Amino acid sequence: MNKDKERKKWETPDDNGEAISGGDEEVKAAEAAPEGVQEEEGQLEEGESKDPASSDEDTDPEAKNKSSKKDPKDIQIEDLQDRLKRQMAEFDNFRKRTEKEKSAMYEVGARDIIEKILPVLDNFERGLAAVPEDLKGGSFAEGVEMIYKQFIKTLEDAGVEAIEAVGQQFNPDLHNAVMHIDDEAYGENEISQELQKGYKYRGTVVRHSMVQVAN
Repeated sequence: MNKDKERKKWETPDDNGEAISGGDEEVKAAEAAPEGVQEEEGQLEEGESKDPASSDEDTDPEAKNKSSKKDPKDIQIEDLQDRLKRQMAEFDNFRKRTEKEKSAMYEVGARDIIEKILPVLDNFERGLAAVPEDLKGGSFAEGVEMIYKQFIKTLEDAGVEAIEAVGQQFNPDLHNAVMHIDDEAYGENEISQELQKGYKYRGTVVRHSMVQVAN
């Protein structure tokens, strides 16, 4: 009885009204197929495909580990590259620090030598100032003055320069006031006389000017 009902489901009327049967073979095949196979076929018909290779990879942890592991050679190369970068950075810092220390040592040494030379320069100036008027045009006095000018030029080329004093406003960073006078001819805190020249080396004071300040 049940089989007759199922056969009726497969029968469809044609244009003339006669029933066309799907056939007993299709019905029997559908009845004989297991339920799991029928469901799987239905899922495949709906567009879902089953990839055996992908399912094996998802379920196999060893396959995942193999794909995630790096080649030991690549790891060693990355480690060596990292070490090389670190050593290059350390060497660059060491080079900059050494250059800075050398420059500072050079500055200290140069300042020490200049401080020792300045008294010699002072004596040159005192000697030229003490030459009598009748001998200033002589060959000896001119030779000493030429040596003095050469000495000054050499110091200037090395970065030594004299500090301006007379007529300038007193600046404690550049001048050392040892005398004070009241004179209306000068402005307030104006330097009226320079007792000893001061010098700078590359912008840094080596010796302050010894001056007299007015008002």
